[in-house]
Amino acid sequence: MANRFLIAPDFSPERFAGWHLLNNLLQKRANLAIHLNTPASHAEQEELIESGDIKIVYANPFDAAKMIREQGYRAIVRPVGKSNEMVVTSSVNSDIKTLDDVKAGMTIAMANNRDVKLIGMRLLEAVDLTENDVKFEIVDTYQAAARLLIQDKAQVAFFIAEVFAGLSNLTKSQLNILIQSDIATLTHVVLVKDDFADAEKLQEVLLSLDKDDDGKAVLKELGLESGFEVMSEEDAEFMIDLMETLLD
Repeated sequence: MANRFLIAPDFSPERFAGWHLLNNLLQKRANLAIHLNTPASHAEQEELIESGDIKIVYANPFDAAKMIREQGYRAIVRPVGKSNEMVVTSSVNSDIKTLDDVKAGMTIAMANNRDVKLIGMRLLEAVDLTENDVKFEIVDTYQAAARLLIQDKAQVAFFIAEVFAGLSNLTKSQLNILIQSDIATLTHVVLVKDDFADAEKLQEVLLSLDKDDDGKAVLKELGLESGFEVMSEEDAEFMIDLMETLLD
């Protein structure tokens, strides 16, 4: 029976092929049967995790915290130098030119990504706004969030910085970055279920991807050119503590 590998639904669409290439390479090099799951939304991800037979997850930091603390997963690696930064944006055609122009009562568009919402609201504290001061329009994809902004159905949008960078030039030309976060310790992370017997073998393969041309080509497709590094239990706990600090 194949081990199921779930990818968090907050990657750029242009990376889709890269995840399939990675999955094929992992199967070949670790000699494991691995079935890739790419849920289209956070709700679909939750359903798959709750099903109980997802052995490997590429998770965002917020979900990783819950999976480690409550759902029997542990961290093995994280991308090198790829922190989860996010941007707050407006439409270039709106009157919102700076963060100070964001006011109470405005609607914020975003995909269902809790760490982006968490960091975004921390950034809005600079203009004395809390979650109670704004409305959220939660959509399935970041592309849909961009459309709401362009169509003036929302005044502000939150994006993962890498996803924003991966939007089409036409879309980006219609959006204005108000602020970008700089929290270098929050990253996506590869988790494995505690009972996954081949965790060490999988970790070795992931850590070696930057050592040869085929591995480097896959990493480039994923935008993870520097590869992966070990994430210790201590590193994971530090990241979870930081998430909890941001939540307080």
